[in-house]
Amino acid sequence: MQQAAARVLRGARTPQVLSPPVRTPQVLSPPVRTLPVRARSAPAGSAPLGLLYERHGEPAAVVQLKDLEVPKLGDCDVHVKMLAAPINPADINMIQGTYPLLSPLPAVGGNEGVGEVLEAGRRVTALKPGDWVIPADAGLGTWRTQGVFPEKMLLKVPSDISVLCAATLSVNPCTAFRVLADFESLVPGDSVIQNAANSGVGQAVIQIARASGIKTINVVRDRPDLPKLVERLMALGADHVITEEMLRKPEMKDIFKSIPRPRLALNCVGGKSTTEMLRHLQPKGTMVTYGGMAKQPVMVPVSAFIFRDVRLRGFWMTQWRKDHVQGMALWSLMICETPTMLSMS
Repeated sequence: MQQAAARVLRGARTPQVLSPPVRTPQVLSPPVRTLPVRARSAPAGSAPLGLLYERHGEPAAVVQLKDLEVPKLGDCDVHVKMLAAPINPADINMIQGTYPLLSPLPAVGGNEGVGEVLEAGRRVTALKPGDWVIPADAGLGTWRTQGVFPEKMLLKVPSDISVLCAATLSVNPCTAFRVLADFESLVPGDSVIQNAANSGVGQAVIQIARASGIKTINVVRDRPDLPKLVERLMALGADHVITEEMLRKPEMKDIFKSIPRPRLALNCVGGKSTTEMLRHLQPKGTMVTYGGMAKQPVMVPVSAFIFRDVRLRGFWMTQWRKDHVQGMALWSLMICETPTMLSMS
C-alpha cells in the first residue's frame, strides 16, 4: 500500500510550484482548525435558511440567520441540500474583510461543506440526484440549508465516506496532499518535519505520509494534556511527536539515528518555530509555509541560505485551484485519492 500511495504522490507532482499571496499577512490560510456544523434543514414549505452578512466586521456583529431565496433551476444548474459545513479561520477572515478572496456583498458565509444533489438541470452531465458534492472553489457560501449552483462550481465526492469527512475534504487534506507532492520528490524512507502537527492539515500530513512510507517528525506546543495528544497523533501514524522546546535540545540528534534528516519542513506557525525547524532540515531542503498562527514573520538566519542552501516556498490551496482551473481531472483525482490515503494509514 505504501508503494501505491507513493506512486500517487509522485504522479501528482506538477512543474509549477506556487507562492502564496502577500496582501494580508495576518490572514491564516488555509485553515488550521475546523468545527464541523450540521446543516439544519428548513421545514417543508418554508424558505431555506442561510448565515448571511451584508457588511464586513466581526462575525458576532454582522452575521445573521435569514431566509434565502432559491433561484429557478437552470439547464446547467444543480439544486443542492447542504448536509454539513465547517467553520474555518479563513471563513472568519472573509467576514472580517481581511482575506485575499472576498465575496460580493451581501454574502453567505462558508467555503467548505458537502451537500446532496436534489435535482439537476437537463444539461447537467456529471451529477444526478443523490450524489454528494463539494465546492469546486472557495466563496460558494456553504452555510445554508439549500442552494442552486452551476454544475461547474461543484465536484462529486464518494458517498461512502462520513459526512464530516466529506465536508472538510477540500482544504486541509488537499493542502496536505499538495505540500507533500509538489515541492520535494519524496520516496519511502524519507522524512518530513512539521509544526502545528495537531492542526487539520498536520493530521492529514501524518496520515498521507504514513500511507506513502514517509516518516514524520511532528512539533506541537506544550500543554497539560500533552500525553493524550501524543497518543492521538501516534495513533494516526506519527513517527515522532515533540514539543517546540524539544526542538532546541541536543536530544533531537537521537531521532536522526533511526531516520534521515528531513528534506521537507512544513510551517503553519512562523516566528522562532521556523528557525528551530530549519536547523534540522537537510542541506538544499525546502520549507513550505502554508499558515501563520503566531502572526510573526518567518525567521531564517542568513547562514541557512549561504551554507546550507535551503529553499523557502509558500502554498495557498485557493491559488492552486485557480492556477489549475483547466486541470479539473487532477483536482478530481486528488479529491478521490485523498480519502483512500487517509484510510490506508
